[in-house]
Amino acid sequence: MAGQALRRVLVRIHPARAVVIAFGVTVVIGATLLALPVSSADGTTTDLVTSLFTSTSAVCVTGLVVVDTGEHWSGFGQAVILGLIQVGGFGIMALASLLALLIAGKLRLRMTLTAQAETKSQGIGEVRRVLKRIALVTLVVEAVVATALTLRLLLGHGKSLTWSAYHGVFHSVSAFNNAGFSLNADSLEGYAGDPWVTLPVAVAVILGGLGFPVIIELLRHRARQRATARTSWSLHLKLTLATTALLLTAGTLLTLVLEWSNGGTLGPLHTGEKVINAFFHSSMSRTAGFNAVDIGEMEQATLLGTCVLMFIGGGSAGTAGGIKVTTFAVLGAAILAEVRGEPSSGIFHRRLAPHVLRQALTVALLGVGLVMCSTIALLTLVEDRFEAVLFEAVSAFGTVGLSTGLTGDLPPAGEAIIIVLMFVGRLGPITLASSLALRERSRRFQHPEERPIIG
Repeated sequence: MAGQALRRVLVRIHPARAVVIAFGVTVVIGATLLALPVSSADGTTTDLVTSLFTSTSAVCVTGLVVVDTGEHWSGFGQAVILGLIQVGGFGIMALASLLALLIAGKLRLRMTLTAQAETKSQGIGEVRRVLKRIALVTLVVEAVVATALTLRLLLGHGKSLTWSAYHGVFHSVSAFNNAGFSLNADSLEGYAGDPWVTLPVAVAVILGGLGFPVIIELLRHRARQRATARTSWSLHLKLTLATTALLLTAGTLLTLVLEWSNGGTLGPLHTGEKVINAFFHSSMSRTAGFNAVDIGEMEQATLLGTCVLMFIGGGSAGTAGGIKVTTFAVLGAAILAEVRGEPSSGIFHRRLAPHVLRQALTVALLGVGLVMCSTIALLTLVEDRFEAVLFEAVSAFGTVGLSTGLTGDLPPAGEAIIIVLMFVGRLGPITLASSLALRERSRRFQHPEERPIIG
């Protein structure tokens, strides 16, 4: 009854607001479950701030933690976290709409619009098909990665079948949803020399970070000739793949150059292991949160470069956070057009609409403003290096989960700031701003045009 009443309320409001409310309600439910004595390993009640922080981190698929996931939480608590990760990654309203589709066999118009807002579908008529494919892709990728990890832990590390399967499934779900939660106290540092563990995790992270529209479009073209498929690719697909490849390569090279001789990170590893771990770190910086080397031992320049990657994030309508690679690409195209003196910006032989540039600027500037304000606030609460505090703020906003070790030492006020950053970072500045807008209005007149001096 309560679920039906909640759904009736959600379908009567703006889809963007419904997504925000659904995420907020899920965070509260998760925090309540995690606060129960049965959720902790020692059978005691977990304080509200820790429960709320963990629930927000799980629903927003971030991975920042203030207590050790494998030690503090019981099997029930870990199951709750895993469920929150899956629901948060898939999308609250996308999941609700899928369930409605499976049960009733149809979607109401308002639920369809809400699902469209969550999945970024191009047309209303595609929502049904998109939801089904999202569910299928999620299950297939998580199952394949979980199987690969289970077999490696079982055969390569001598773990029991039960232990291997449990850790394989947990890390597979966490990886594909770009959550970064790990049952190990040192994340994946113990497997830095094992590419059969790190590479499957990296592949799952990259696939989840591409975004569901990209994956679905690639599957749609799988039966066509390769050359024909490329010419029919959408601009969104081309932008996402090209920018993702560029950032992965740049991040790998940057990490290799800066950390090659660092004794606390890549220094002790062999050449092949250095390359793999540099690639792994670059992949995780795209909003995953696993680490195979100690982040706190990295050079300041590496931390700053990682902040850039975390702020950009992954693809739209996926499990990644950040301002998204398409936003970054659109801004780059606009800068290039302005430098060349061209009247409009374009990329891949397509002209970009003016409102697309305005949206990209809005998302980027809101993100910068939020991160800067949060960093200033955190600096007044903790005594630590500026780069460490900035790294933590960007990691929370980008829903990454990488940490230099500062999160566990934050005061309650600092944890509250990180909670807000994770929540806003998952939903996106545009979505949150539009959900809080009191009303929509269109201007029926235009003011006289005038150009101020720029620069």
